[in-house]
This record gives sequence, structure tokens and C-alpha cells, in this order.
Amino acid sequence: MSSTLQTLDRGLLALEIVSEHSQGITIAGLAEQLGVHRAIAYRIVATLEAHALLTRTAEGPLRLGAGVTLLASRFEPQLHAVAQPLLKTLAKATHATAFVSIAQGEECVVTLVAEPDEGMLRVGYRVGSRHPLTQGAAGIAILAGRAPREDDSPEVRQARDEGYNLTRGQLQRGAVGVASPIPATRLRIGMEACIGVVAMDDLDTERAIHEVKASARQLAELIGQ
Repeated sequence: MSSTLQTLDRGLLALEIVSEHSQGITIAGLAEQLGVHRAIAYRIVATLEAHALLTRTAEGPLRLGAGVTLLASRFEPQLHAVAQPLLKTLAKATHATAFVSIAQGEECVVTLVAEPDEGMLRVGYRVGSRHPLTQGAAGIAILAGRAPREDDSPEVRQARDEGYNLTRGQLQRGAVGVASPIPATRLRIGMEACIGVVAMDDLDTERAIHEVKASARQLAELIGQ
């Protein structure tokens, strides 16, 4: 017997469906995708509107409400709390700079970093650093975490098959990066993010790959993804 509440499950699925439509979606369209009668969809929408999670005008489509932003802002400190110790362990195990990066539009943005305690040469990978998703181990790993597309590059396809991406010198001369997507195992859509390490040419890539993939699985469990 399922332990989930059907109404709550439908409400959360409704949020997910609306989030996938940048121009909004009608209640009729939402009801169709939920597989429910329009009257049920109206009640779900009214409940989510009451919590500012959805919004609509009299004739306009449904869109995410401002309440979603509040929830997202409260998630970030919790992500930092669980991810930072994991990054420190990863940096120590690989003797490299460990990081968590997320997708923002068409760019990959570093949100968390942990430096190894030892080592003189470090790669300048800092919180707030950004680059195209199509470049660097982190960007390609995030793309690999998405659903397959016909126009995926060979690098993205390989990273999806192997669970990681390794690049050399793409963002900084002499730098080696290894990153793995944070898998979304419990929801259809999770946070588009990756965890990885970056160092100079002396990186033990075999060990880095093993540690990064294990850390990605562990972080996914910690954040309930």
C-alpha cells in the first residue's frame, strides 16, 4: 500500500508541471496533465494560490507564485549546511579544490567551494565563478544529468553513460576537472547541479573519479533528491 497522500502528491505534481511552462499553463491544460477532472484541478490550484505557490489573473494562465522564491531562499542555507562538510571531505581525499555548481540559464555557477588543507598550487575556482554549460567538467556534468536529447554532444552522452566528466585545460591552462551530476532519484525533476574537484595536472584522476561519483550519490541522499 502506498504511503503517499494522493491530494498532496497531485498538488506537488501541479507545481512541477506549472514550473515546466515558462509562459504559464491553463487550468484545463493542468487538469489534462494531472489526469483529473477540471473541478479537482481548480481546488488544487486554489489551495496552492492560498499559500502563494501559484498565481493567476482572471483570464491568464497559471504561473509559479512568489511563495516558491521564499522556499528556495530557505533551501540554500540548508544545502550549504549539508554539502559543506561533504566538500571538505572530498577536498581532503583528492587533494583538490572541491565544489558544487548549479545551472542558471545557460551558465554553470559555482555555489560552494572547499579548499584542500595542503598543496601550494590551487586553481582559481571561486564561489560565483561562471562559465557556459557547454564548457568544463561541471557544465558538461550538469547537461549529462538532464534527459537525453538528440543534439547532445558526444561529451555529454559519454558523461551520462559513465556518470562523470573529466576535462583538461578547458577553463584554465593546466587545470584538470572531474564532475558528476547530482542524480535526481526521487523526483522527476531535481536541482540541476553537480559536485566535482579541480586541480592542476598532478590530480590523481582515478581516485578523483571514484570520490566524486560517491560524493554525488551521497549529496543526492542528503538533500532528498
